Amino acid sequence: MTKIFNENDAYVVRSDRAGVFFGHIKGVGGQVVTMTNARRLYVWSGATDINQLSAEGVKFPNDCKFTMCVEEITLLDAIEIQRCTQQATDSLTGVKVWKI
Repeated sequence: MTKIFNENDAYVVRSDRAGVFFGHIKGVGGQVVTMTNARRLYVWSGATDINQLSAEGVKFPNDCKFTMCVEEITLLDAIEIQRCTQQATDSLTGVKVWKI
């Protein structure tokens, strides 16, 4: 089954080994997903899983660890894709870049 993704919508993508990412989907082919304006979500606070992340966002943005945005990334092992609501998109976009 082919799934069409809207480039204007934000998504949370869980890969098998690379982690969880938030951004826009440029293309999908099997388990290969190319994302744009993407951030890796290392630690999130106030959501139990990516279902809740994509529906509600995070409750405690200051306790999250999200990387900076990269222009484009290709994930070779995507195993879950969730479209974000506007509430979740606003929440996840609003988390500051985590730096050591």
